[in-house]
Amino acid sequence: MSTAARTDSMLKEGTFEGKTVLITGGGTGLGRSMGRYLLELGGNLVICGRRGEVVEKTAAELEQETGGHVLAQACDVRDPQQVEALIESAYERFGRVDGLVNNAAGNFICPTERLSYNAFNVVVDIVLKGTYNCTLAMGKRWIADQTPGAMLSITTTYAWTGSGYVVPSAVAKAGVLILTRSLAVEWGKYGIRLNSIAPGPFPTEGAWSRLMPPQLADQFAPEKRIPLKRFGEHQELSILAGDLLADYAAYVTGEVVTIDGGEWLRGAGEFSDLEVVTPEQWDQLQAVMKPKKSDKPQA
Repeated sequence: MSTAARTDSMLKEGTFEGKTVLITGGGTGLGRSMGRYLLELGGNLVICGRRGEVVEKTAAELEQETGGHVLAQACDVRDPQQVEALIESAYERFGRVDGLVNNAAGNFICPTERLSYNAFNVVVDIVLKGTYNCTLAMGKRWIADQTPGAMLSITTTYAWTGSGYVVPSAVAKAGVLILTRSLAVEWGKYGIRLNSIAPGPFPTEGAWSRLMPPQLADQFAPEKRIPLKRFGEHQELSILAGDLLADYAAYVTGEVVTIDGGEWLRGAGEFSDLEVVTPEQWDQLQAVMKPKKSDKPQA
């Protein structure tokens, strides 16, 4: 399948016409890619990040690239007051917010015994506290206004398996997943849907180099562990995000959708590493393992 075929939109043109979506961490990486896709589908976009100059630059670029409307505002999602101010600005600019994407995150690889308390807290505060701050603020607004909405949180496959060397992130992402599932039940009566996406490797400038420095990438070749033998493309995740936020997914809630090329399933399989065995080696092994006539059970 060609790259173009993989990244063509399945949604109709204008799917998000008149709708506004807020994306945290929307100035770079996957947040930026998702934002651009929603703009192309006719939506209005609100993006935030801790560095105001970054999100403002991204907003200007996205408006020029798509012709859409973008509000950019500096916001530290760890601070509830800044989150509430961001949502208020979004309503003042666009009159409504229909979707929230909890995308802001922080992560790095490190043996856990080398982490300071502060380093652990930083990751958990951004990922988990930031997500529940935004979720709570947006949910309260929708409930008070009696309007429906869709929330989408970016989690990870090790939210349910755990993972060494990224323990703060695993702890926080697991909390995000449980938050999603819990509130999907509690807030369904208000017309609020909550879902999650669990991505595999989608390399981004900056974040990916902190998780997989070149010297480690050369040694571990992470793409070779993926059954589909490649990394994900940003547009593939953006399309999935758009699908889950759109009204076409109105009966989907409390779900986590994995998009990782089969990576976590391969890692979970006891004998998955046997893929390195060549056909010739299999011939030899099966010849040795083939039961002898004397080994066959007697009738």
